[in-house]
This record gives sequence, structure tokens and C-alpha cells, in this order.
Amino acid sequence: MGALTTVGGLWALQKCAHLGIVRGLRAPRVSHELRSHASGLPRDQVTEIDIPTTGGKRLSAWLVMPPRSSGTPLPAVLVMHGWGSNAAMMWPVVPPLHAAGFAVLLMDARCHGHSDDETFTSMPRFAEDMASGLAWLRTQPAIAGDQLALLGHSVGAAAALLHASQHDDVRAVVSLSAFAHPEEVMRRFMAEKRVPYPLLGWYVLRHVQKVIGTSFDRIAPLRTLAAVNCPTLLVHGLSDRTVPVEDARRLVAVSSKARLMLVEGDHDLRDALAPHGPALVAFLRDAIETPTDKPHSGAG
Repeated sequence: MGALTTVGGLWALQKCAHLGIVRGLRAPRVSHELRSHASGLPRDQVTEIDIPTTGGKRLSAWLVMPPRSSGTPLPAVLVMHGWGSNAAMMWPVVPPLHAAGFAVLLMDARCHGHSDDETFTSMPRFAEDMASGLAWLRTQPAIAGDQLALLGHSVGAAAALLHASQHDDVRAVVSLSAFAHPEEVMRRFMAEKRVPYPLLGWYVLRHVQKVIGTSFDRIAPLRTLAAVNCPTLLVHGLSDRTVPVEDARRLVAVSSKARLMLVEGDHDLRDALAPHGPALVAFLRDAIETPTDKPHSGAG
């Protein structure tokens, strides 16, 4: 009986620790209203849609279509926000892409915005949601399924690199404020919260990797970017205090297909991107219009 009591107590303690870690790391859900009348675009150019994703969950998204002068399918950019953000917060990237003739799919990841909830989300789940968005785009007659690109911010950027490292179904990736390694992000976060690493931090890191089903090393942008075959633009703020600019310099060093654009801005980058809209468009247009002999079937 004593042994059973001890085992039961340990199980209960572990369960409490699990719930505490998951709740403590849960992203805040920020609601938003993104409607055609609020976008400044004609109502027929902004469509609210639902996209199915892994586990029978539903993703909330908005498809922004430029005016079409012909029946030719359009290139498209899937845009993913960062941790605790939402699709509406990524709106500043839309105007230059829309003006350049790109369709734009703005998505809420699971547990964010208006998308379905989960017991937890993670960078790999962001990548799963992006894969679902790409799959949906390829079913749309007005979209050129072989001319797709990804644009992500922070965790969304890391997820874009993770997806592109496993699939040859996008022509380009634009990474905004990506971190080099998730363990470093976690350790900085715990240091800010004054979680003592020798006592608790190591357990939190180990448990999080167990929950998400993979190791930080396997999904770290330092590893995944090296396996990305398409052109990649790393955009990073010189005043980023969340992810040091040195992370961007370490990332660009691991890939011959990546280039670095340093801008005057912080981690958010929403205000900082406006002057660089033409450069983003030029990068995407060049990557999408350059002939490639690689398959774009979605197979990894």
C-alpha cells in the first residue's frame, strides 16, 4: 500500500507539473475583427474562410485577392503570425503584396485569433496549420498552386522554415524575426520569469519537448534552414530585444540560399516593414518567376 501511495503521489505531482507548464506557456488569445469594410479594400477582395487542419480542427483565415485583369491564376503568399498574435496583426504586409498582384492568405493558427482551440499549440503545429493553408490554396482555381510562398513572423517564421525544410511545395520563404534555436528562446523566457534552471528549468525544457513530440534540436531554424531548397529572405530588426539580431546572422550563415535584410525596428516589425515593401515584392517576384525543375507536389 505504501508503494502504491508513493506511485500515486508521484503521478499526481507529475500531472500537476504538466498542467502548470502547459498553462504557463499557453499563448494569449487576442481576438480581432478583420472584415472587408475595415481593410480599406473592396468587399469582393477580402473573403473570410474556414480551413480544415489536423485533428478535425478549423482554422480561421482571410483570403485577399487583387483585381484580376485576366483569367490567369495568381501567385499567392500564405502569411502566419507569431506567438500570441493573430492574422489581423499581420495586415501591414498585405498592401504591397496586393498592389503587386499577389493573392494573400492571412491565417489564425490553432489557439489564436478565431481558430479552434487545442490542449496546446507549438511551432510544429503552426507548421501543420501552414501546410493545411497551402493545401487549401492548391484547390483554388484562381490560385497558381505551383507559385506559392510563405511569410511568417517569429514562431510563424520558424514554422515556415520547418515546413519548407520538409516539403518542396513553396517557391520562397520570407522569415520575419526568426530565432535561431527554441531552447535559447525558452531559457531567455524562464530567466525573465526567474525560473531557476538548475532546479526547474531543465525539467520544463525536457517536458515541453515530450509534449510537442520532438526535440528542440530537430526543429531549430539553425537546422531546418540548412535543408530549405527555395530562396529565403531573413528580415530582422536591429533593435530586436526579444530575439537578438545575432540570431539572424547565425541563421544566414547556414544557408547558401538565404539572404539577410536588417531593418530599423524591433521584434514586431509592423511599422518597420513599410519602407521595405518594394524589396519584399522584388524578392518574391524573382523567386516565383525563376524557372525551377523541383517538384511542387507537397511531398517531402
